[in-house]
This record gives sequence, structure tokens and C-alpha cells, in this order.
Amino acid sequence: MRRVTLWEKYVMRMFVLVLSLSLANFAAASAQTATPDSESGRYSFKPIDDGVLRLDTRTGQVSQCSRSDAGWTCKAVPDERSALETEIARLQGENGTLKKELLARGLPVPGVPSQSGAKPSEPELKLPSDAEVDKVMSFLEKTWRRLIDMGRTMQKDVEKEN
Repeated sequence: MRRVTLWEKYVMRMFVLVLSLSLANFAAASAQTATPDSESGRYSFKPIDDGVLRLDTRTGQVSQCSRSDAGWTCKAVPDERSALETEIARLQGENGTLKKELLARGLPVPGVPSQSGAKPSEPELKLPSDAEVDKVMSFLEKTWRRLIDMGRTMQKDVEKEN
């Protein structure tokens, strides 16, 4: 078996050291170019197929960033919020005009209570008159008395048998 000399040990250590430093340098360089600078948390990044989407947390602006020969380039994504708000305002105006036309023609308007206060789909609650309440109370009193009388009669019959 061959013995390793001191010189060979030194060369091996230097090789391992140089290799480790090279790998660390490569990892640091690739980490720096993996995504654009985030400026102390101002930007939030989401990886996509062509690069990353960058959200500016202060303004809400979204940009699509991609890597080129010169470095990272970011292009603003068109903001559709104003177009949506314009469309909502247009539809609200059109809805108001249509409701006015329905009212002018005497037709019911969805979401607007009618003049009587009751919704057309719900029947009005009709309470009984005093005479009707008295009639029901009289019936219940007679029925109750009959029930009590039946109970007393049964009790007397049981006592007679015993």
C-alpha cells in the first residue's frame, strides 16, 4: 500500500478549498440573478413560465419581468380596473333608466317595494274579527267542559266498581 506524502495532502486540501469556494461563489451569483431586486420588500414576486410577475406593494401595479441579455426587464401589465369601473357605471346608469321606464308604465320593479308596502309575491296578513275570535273561544270552552265532564264521569264509574 502506497503512503500519501505531505505534499499530496496539501494539494488535496487546496483542491477541496478551491472547489468549495467556487461552488459558493456560483450559488451566490445565481441567487442574485434569480429574480429582480425587491427593494426592501416593496415588490412581491410570483414565478411564471416566461419569468416572474412583480407586484408593487405600494402602488398595486403589476409588471411581467423576464430575463434578457442586458439583465432583467419588466413591462407593465395593462390595468383593467378602470375599464371595469367604467362598465359598472354604465350598467348602473342603464339599470336606473330601465327602472324609471318600468315605473312610468305602472309595472313592478324588482328590488323596489310597491306603493302598498307588501310584496306582490306575499299575501297580505288578514286578522280575524272580534266576532270570529269570540266564536272560536266559545267553541273551545264548550269542548273543554265536555272533556272535564267525561273525565269526572269515568272517575265516578271507576269508584263505583271498586
